Amino acid sequence: MSAPTAAQAMAAAAARLRAAGVPDPARDARILLAHAASVDAARVTLIAPEEIAPEIAERFEQLIALRAVRVPVSQLIGSRGFYGRDFRISRDVLDPRPETETLIELALSAPFERALDLGTGSGCILVTLLAERRTATGVGADLSEAACLQASANAVLHEVAARAEVIQSDWFDKVEGRFDLILSNPPYLAATEMADVAPELRDHEPAMALTDGLDGLSVYRIIADQAQGYLTAEGRVLVEIGWQQGDAVCAIFRDAGWAGVTLAHDLDGRPRVVCADTPA
Repeated sequence: MSAPTAAQAMAAAAARLRAAGVPDPARDARILLAHAASVDAARVTLIAPEEIAPEIAERFEQLIALRAVRVPVSQLIGSRGFYGRDFRISRDVLDPRPETETLIELALSAPFERALDLGTGSGCILVTLLAERRTATGVGADLSEAACLQASANAVLHEVAARAEVIQSDWFDKVEGRFDLILSNPPYLAATEMADVAPELRDHEPAMALTDGLDGLSVYRIIADQAQGYLTAEGRVLVEIGWQQGDAVCAIFRDAGWAGVTLAHDLDGRPRVVCADTPA
């Protein structure tokens, strides 16, 4: 009996993933076969008519089995694209999301020389900003030592390590100096929401990056209360939010005395980033 072709293997894998409730199973099957075969995902169609080698079939089977229990694709292949760059990813950090690119666009819309990324995780925000602004420097802070190592590795990968300092810190605790830009994509899910999130998040991404264990707003209160002590006179604060949190987070910043509090939307038209100028 001959081995299945790559196309047949992908079709069978997609059916298996679909039965497991995986969103967009055909795409995931294609990406994982490309990874198993060590080819670019765009070239999978070129090998589709060919019989799949036994060692590739075995690797592919292992990857599909893990994806079927909802391990994220980025963790299986070890990387995720974000703002035109690939970032190394592990289960120790949050998987970069396309909606976070809204935060990047807003950050790049005005000049800055020094940035602080609170809860840096993979470092995708800080590293992207430094890669886009070749004269800027910045600090990434995270409570997780594993996340700090991941962020440092991504800074090296994208050749910004000389301008990026990664520190282990509980939000502002170990941060020193002042910054033109303070950014954060904090844990904004309320504890009560965690049961309803996708298994990829709930079971395979770090809980501390997803929820504060409370109402999902506690980190915004910390940033609103303390950021002014770390911001330059013309500095800005940008925080990503859950799409239903716009009014609440804006109110937190206004109540803390911030001026120029505005709400920006992502490409889907959902509230995504709260921007605040220096306190009034």
